[in-house]
Amino acid sequence: MNQEQLSKVTEGQGFIAALDQSGGSTPKALKLYGVEESAYSNDAEMFDQVHAMRNRIVASPAFNGKRVLGAILFEMTMDRQFEGQDAATYLWNTKQVVPFLKIDKGLADEADGVQLMKPIGGLDALLARAVSKGIFGTKMRSVINSANQKGIDAVLDQQFEVGQQIFAAGLVPIIEPEVNIKAVDKKEAEEILKAGFIKRLDALTGDVKVMLKLTLPEVDGFFQELVDHPRVVRVVALSGGYVRDEANARLARNKGVIASFSRALTEGLSFQQTDAEFNAALDKSIEGIYQASIA
Repeated sequence: MNQEQLSKVTEGQGFIAALDQSGGSTPKALKLYGVEESAYSNDAEMFDQVHAMRNRIVASPAFNGKRVLGAILFEMTMDRQFEGQDAATYLWNTKQVVPFLKIDKGLADEADGVQLMKPIGGLDALLARAVSKGIFGTKMRSVINSANQKGIDAVLDQQFEVGQQIFAAGLVPIIEPEVNIKAVDKKEAEEILKAGFIKRLDALTGDVKVMLKLTLPEVDGFFQELVDHPRVVRVVALSGGYVRDEANARLARNKGVIASFSRALTEGLSFQQTDAEFNAALDKSIEGIYQASIA
């Protein structure tokens, strides 16, 4: 594990950019960027289009380690290049941005009010490849749709089991049990989730540490105990469907939590913009998210 990167993620001021849209979410991300589905005819062309978008973001002068602590990559992105360098190498060596990798394979069907992760085949090989590529940590997402104790326990048990495997491979896992912002009992789900987190964090042994990626809570400051927990490297927040201004406002009211936004980061960016327009729009987006993260 790179100690300089660990120090940056633990103590640095800024946020984590989520550039990890995968097969299911890519067409929507491209459409918001102004690239219609008619612009590509198959998955390979689609992923070429989204990689060009990501390359434009990370190569922008607005994007660097002064405000962006880390970036989460899709597996295919890890295997590609930014500006002629391997993606993770470019992020760290050129931009001083810590590289993370999305490792989950999507969501299973809902049961007990939650969606677990689908089985992650070949995980050990993927983790070994990530280490060899210079990746620092990983991200994996489950979804909680209601305040169901059995379901939330199942989500946390799965996340922590895989998280220990990731840490043993030399990477820092980001555990992400997203609470659906449309859940009618969102506040109650967050209460069950926090209690379950504390129980499992307290039970960790050895030198295991994790990061947490959480939906912005209904009660401001509700995750402070997780922010302060000695087993937690950092608590980051997903935008979860809130527009950027709303996500930033909620984030600013939760001290110690920093952003890990995807759609909210790219809101307002367009394929049709000139580089000057694009860089100005990205700079405005990054500055707003940065200020909310350090509030």
